Order: sequence, then structure tokens, then C-alpha cells
Amino acid sequence: MTNWSPASWRAKPAKHIPDDYPDVDALNSVEERLTHSAPLVFAGEARALKAELARAANGQAFVLQGGDCAESFKEFSADGVRDMFRVLMQMAVVLTFAGGRPVVKLGRIAGQFAKPRSSSIETRDGLELPSYRGDNINAMAFTAEARTPNPERLMHAYNQSAATLNLLRAFATGGYAALSNVHQWTLGFVERSPSGARYRNIADKISETLAFMDACGITVESAPQVGGTSFYTSHEALLLGYEQAMTRVDSTTGDWYDTSAHLLWIGDRTRQLDGAHVEFCRGIKNPLGIKCGPSLNPDELLQLLDVLNPQNQAGRIVLINRYGAENVEKHLPTLVRRIEGDGRKVVWSCDPMHGNTKKTGNGFKTRPVSAILAEVSSFMEVLRAENAWPGGVHFEMTGSNVTECIGGAREITEADLSSRYHTHCDPRLNGEQALELAFLLAEQLKPHRDRVAAAQ
Repeated sequence: MTNWSPASWRAKPAKHIPDDYPDVDALNSVEERLTHSAPLVFAGEARALKAELARAANGQAFVLQGGDCAESFKEFSADGVRDMFRVLMQMAVVLTFAGGRPVVKLGRIAGQFAKPRSSSIETRDGLELPSYRGDNINAMAFTAEARTPNPERLMHAYNQSAATLNLLRAFATGGYAALSNVHQWTLGFVERSPSGARYRNIADKISETLAFMDACGITVESAPQVGGTSFYTSHEALLLGYEQAMTRVDSTTGDWYDTSAHLLWIGDRTRQLDGAHVEFCRGIKNPLGIKCGPSLNPDELLQLLDVLNPQNQAGRIVLINRYGAENVEKHLPTLVRRIEGDGRKVVWSCDPMHGNTKKTGNGFKTRPVSAILAEVSSFMEVLRAENAWPGGVHFEMTGSNVTECIGGAREITEADLSSRYHTHCDPRLNGEQALELAFLLAEQLKPHRDRVAAAQ
């Protein structure tokens, strides 16, 4: 690519990248160490994901992207990674059965540490300190020492990401993800849930299908594909110094890949056409996400697609829409009509989290499950009306039994939030709320599946 290098972004304006490291030489030293560190993912894996995303762009697959709002050093554990993986696998089984399409499993994990902030300064009781920007930059404690950016945190994040990926690969291919195991976990949810009767029909049908497969001799031994799965990672390409250091030339193709994750996305706050983040992402061959908020108009999006996907390759771009439940029908139809009408090959994905955040009277940020489900429903309806395929969902969740989003089958209230509110940034769905979302998605995917099948 002409006039591009992994460092060419440094000549462009960069938003939401901290510029207050007290020791720039130490930062440069850490980035140099990262340059010589082992890749976290490989170019061939990123190409495999792109091929799966191409199927989603063509109505032949569905993308399930979920994980932490922001990973933390303190909460990291093998059990935590396992629980997040388990919930995503449970959701994938339900969606695969209902949608009649394979589900692309994509975690917000093994690199999702940094977060853009609306203000670089936080004030408490008259004291001003740098805002908390994520564990790979500074710490949450409200002290001058904790809030000072520390470049060694980048190495900590890299090492934790490597350990996380080792666990994920073991869970995905070591028998833990066997179809029968995942379904048994789903049955446990159905039995415990106050809304279990609503989901039992789908669960019973999955049981019948598994029994039929077993009777036909389709087992892990005879069909290894039912005993494992492909699992990919993603995070926001925010700290471009880290992303540059993790970018390598693929020995097979000679192309540049960011080996920190399989997919990188550009945030709604950093998608400026002349900005550093777009400049960096245009040169790497990884699949890319673009967050699409209310301020993005169709003309600007078409220009972004010209820059980021000039050859209009299917599987290169996932458009992650984040409007808020009340604004989907105001913004999304025009965007879909324009992009589809121009023949652009994209995956349409719904982020029902970021536009539905509110603050309670007791000071907690939360998200009503009802608003999350309403945004997904509106997204599905718009895509159906525009004769386009709803290609995926992007949400923030954890496998832990947290109380951060209000509502859901167990009716978490504002008064419950303080009991298990553990997030380092924004509120996440807990495991049961996430699985509830999957069953509701399953109900809405069937009409789309039938429509696509009829068209074929």
C-alpha cells in the first residue's frame, strides 16, 4: 500500500491516546520490547475469520461478539475466562439452532483494556487527577501515583493477553466446547430461569437433534467438528503505539497484520477520515469493525469504506451500530439503504449496550435489559424491512454473577446494583442475562432465516 507504514499514523491527529506519560523514553523502550515479542495471533487465523465474516455478509452466518467492557488485571483468572467462554458457547448453540446458520464466535477479550474517555481529567472534592483510561495505561485508585500513565502496564496487558489466548485455545479445541457439553449448560439455565418455559421449546428441539445425531453415529470420535470450535479475539484499536508494535509482515503473503487480535475496531470517537486511527487501520489486513453512532452520516461512512476497504472485499468490514433503543429507526434505515444501495459488502451488527447507558439516583451507571432487547428488536426489524441480513450482535458481558444491568428474567433492580457491581468501566450483562438475549435473538432470527432460504 502506497504511503503507508505501521508508523504512518504518527503524522496524523490522534484522539484519546494519552500524551502525559512522564517518561517518554520508558514508553519507547516498552514499545520496542513489544516489537520483538511473539505475536498473539497469526495472519492465517485472521484470514480464516475474514472468510467466516464474508459468509455473514452474504447472509450465511451470524456473528456473536461479546466480552468485557474493559479487561482488568485484578479480576483476571482462568475461571473468569472459562465462564465468559462458556456463556458465549451457550449463546452460540441457541443461535445456531434457531438461525440455521453457523455462528462466528468473537470475544472482546485478550486485549480489550483501554477505553476512550469523555474527559482526560477527573475531579473529586476539588482534586483534579488524570482520568482512569484502562489497566494498560493507569489504575483506578484516585491517587496521583495510580493515575499516572505507566508504560510497564502495556507489558502486563500483553502477558495477560497471551495467557488468556492460551486458555481460550485450550477450551475451544480440548473437548470443553463439545456440543453436548454446551447444551447441558443451557439446560441448566432453562431449569433455573423464571422464564424457563419460554425457552424450553428451543431447548427440547436441540435435545432431539442431538439424540438424532447420536443415533446416526455422529459423535466427537466420528465427527471431530462437534467436539471443538473456532474462537477469535477482538478489541478496539485505540493505543496505536501498542498496535504498531504488534504489527508484523506475514511471511506467506507479504501483507501487514496486527497480531494483537484477529479483528480490530475503530471507535465512534476515533473514526475521523484524516485521523490516526483510520490511517493505521487502512494498512493492516485484519478484518475491521467500525462503530456507527448517531453522528455518522451515510456520506462519511461511504468515504470511510473507500479508505478502509477500497476493493469492497466481503468479510473485511463489520459495521457495529450503536444508537440507543429510541434512535435506531431514526438513523439506521437511511444508513442501510445507502450502503446496500451502493453495493457495499459489509456485516451489519448491533451494539445494544452503549446507547442505553444511564445513571441511577444512587450513582451507578447501568443499562436496562429491556432497552438492550428493544434495540436488538428494532435493529432486526430495520434490516428485515430493508431486505438486508442482520449479521451479528456486539455486547458487553461477563460469565460472573454480577448485578450491573437492571431487569432481565430475575428482575435486578437499582437497589440490587451495589451487591455485585464489579465492572472497571461500563455495566455488563451477567451470564443469565446474556443467555436470555440469545433466546430472544433466536426467536427473531427465524423469520430472517426463512426469508433468506426462500430467496435462495
